[in-house]
Amino acid sequence: MGRQGTLASTLDGRDAANLRGDPITGDRYTSPAFMQREWDHMWTRIWHVAGRTAELEEPGDYIVHDFMNESVFCVLQEDGTIKAFYNTCGHRGQRLVWNSSSQESFQCPYHGWVWGKDGVLAKAQDPEDFPQGNPCGKLRLKELRCATWGGFVWYTMDEEAPELLDFLAPMPYLYRHYPMDTAVRVFWMKIDLDTNWKFATDNFSESYHTRTAHPQVPPWIDQDVDTARHEMWPGGHGRTVQPMRPSLSDRLPEGVDHPFDAILQAWDIDPQSYPDFETKAMQGWLDLKAAKKRLWKERGYVHYENMDDEEITDSPHTVIFPNVTISFLPDNLVFFRTEPHPTDPNKCTFDLWCMAFPVAGQSVVESVMAGPQPLREAEMQRRAFDNGRGVPEIRDQIVYQDMLLAEGQQRGMHSRGYQDAYLAAQETRVRFFHEVLNDYLEGRR
Repeated sequence: MGRQGTLASTLDGRDAANLRGDPITGDRYTSPAFMQREWDHMWTRIWHVAGRTAELEEPGDYIVHDFMNESVFCVLQEDGTIKAFYNTCGHRGQRLVWNSSSQESFQCPYHGWVWGKDGVLAKAQDPEDFPQGNPCGKLRLKELRCATWGGFVWYTMDEEAPELLDFLAPMPYLYRHYPMDTAVRVFWMKIDLDTNWKFATDNFSESYHTRTAHPQVPPWIDQDVDTARHEMWPGGHGRTVQPMRPSLSDRLPEGVDHPFDAILQAWDIDPQSYPDFETKAMQGWLDLKAAKKRLWKERGYVHYENMDDEEITDSPHTVIFPNVTISFLPDNLVFFRTEPHPTDPNKCTFDLWCMAFPVAGQSVVESVMAGPQPLREAEMQRRAFDNGRGVPEIRDQIVYQDMLLAEGQQRGMHSRGYQDAYLAAQETRVRFFHEVLNDYLEGRR
């Protein structure tokens, strides 16, 4: 896709004139009826992430993705393609598989029917006992559309949905310089939260909360109100592009080690060479770009090869409608996703996947949201948040601080005292997300 076609529809994510003004009412987060409308009109029509392509190395490897009361598995075929099937036997509906694994065929545990990895029925007990004819070689599992982008395996339940790259546009163009499929998932946790799934999309659509909720961020990512670039697109996607340099408004106390100093020193820049803090923040940021462009190859940062000045030093925090957020950092990708509970609008799961680009000589990497981790594919951990007690591994990390706020936000949505959000310009994308969701629910998409 060319730049002209993908970016022509970019909207200013700070301009409320781009909004209709649809109210964000509490029932959107608490009502079972609203939850059912989301399933009927939105979840069954968008593209879902099943997992990482790195999980599918050999034919027969498969990923199971459970979503509300539905389940899908995606299987690597002999020809290298991936097929997605509903996780239900074509005989009498028994679930076929429970966990991601690898096998040459899929045998139903109820009556023993065997389905090939291509979805075709290979074997059935007493095949001649069917008045409608032998089902072997004739019946197939119900297949879904499946595609890949960014090292992720995606599927959709909607035969009429746009192609994946069109659904994601302009993200595939914007992030074409990142070798996303080479990133290693070094931390992988699924967390049960007592909040509606939309809490996370709202939260990741603005940085207005950062000074209050994440005071550790401004020293290394500039959160000042007029610093970031806010962008959104008609499909519902959006991003905030923030320079990874110290805020000029939020200063650490004198004598406290500054994290930006360590970043500069790691690229042979002397933080003491600047006459004052402002110069270190602004000129140091420019010097960092130059140093990375000069030294990346000899230091093994091969993922920098095609990245531009912004990409090697900044943070485009990106929300993909409706429930996926990816932080694109120079050396990391952080994937966040919330998915609704099958029946309770007050609950959801929160997926945290920390991914790092391999660098020669590094066996331990900084995962950003989960601290230092070995450079290897991690096993999934399932936890209850339990007001933070269930996830000590990420205590005091940015995402942990967000989740601490989630239950209180959900409680507030039940209150008669809440009627609508009163938004700053930098929160425009929050209402935009809800308006795109309304478009699905009300038949405009």
